[in-house]
Amino acid sequence: MITAEDKRNPKDVNEPVRDKLTFYEHVLIPPKFDQIKISSKVNVETGSFVPTLEATTYIENDKKVWMNLRAVFLNVARGIATPEGIKGQDKVNKTYIDSDFEYLNNLLNVNFIDYKSLEKILLGRTFVKISDSQFTLTQNAQGYKMTSNINQKIVTDEKNREYKIVLQYDTNYDLLSVNLKDVLSPDELEISYSGWEEYEGIRLPKNVKIIIKGSKSSQILMENTKFDFSRMETPYSVPSSYKKIEIK
Repeated sequence: MITAEDKRNPKDVNEPVRDKLTFYEHVLIPPKFDQIKISSKVNVETGSFVPTLEATTYIENDKKVWMNLRAVFLNVARGIATPEGIKGQDKVNKTYIDSDFEYLNNLLNVNFIDYKSLEKILLGRTFVKISDSQFTLTQNAQGYKMTSNINQKIVTDEKNREYKIVLQYDTNYDLLSVNLKDVLSPDELEISYSGWEEYEGIRLPKNVKIIIKGSKSSQILMENTKFDFSRMETPYSVPSSYKKIEIK
């Protein structure tokens, strides 16, 4: 617990945390919910013009993430993710994808995202594996910092990658940022969270910022304007005239 005295006299950034169990309980135990509907404004920066999008994201815990994107009151894209993979359609160009999570990993320049990681990213939860043996936990007046003390090797069928990982948490254990640097390439991913508030007993971030650097660079800003815990329908079907995009 950080006291007023601590803030007047900040602790050294490298001071180890004695009560690690409390920290891990707060950052690793998942929130309890059946479903969450998130209304957001989304700004995407890729170097080309993309209008501000209005997004509806519906998360059914451990089962599916459904998203609908609108621009100027027109539906422009829709997608659904399940533990089996991702389906999505571009209503403007009349194309669709049907893939495993390779599509999302390619988008973020990483190789470890699966369904549960996606849920955690959207809800501001720790989405990378952390352990006391491979990370160093320190504390100062601003909160907690987890730094990988050895490169984290993640092996998949497609790629073997090594990451240096740094996570920042607030004094109340809210996740502030996650930075993953691929030590074997220029690729880097940073996701940051702010505007945390409590909704029906669950702390959720109002702002999510995703910065992708490396072989391709882009930025995604999500401003979550409303959280709703009621159930909703999640229709998804692809018109027969749409063309399938092959993931390479």
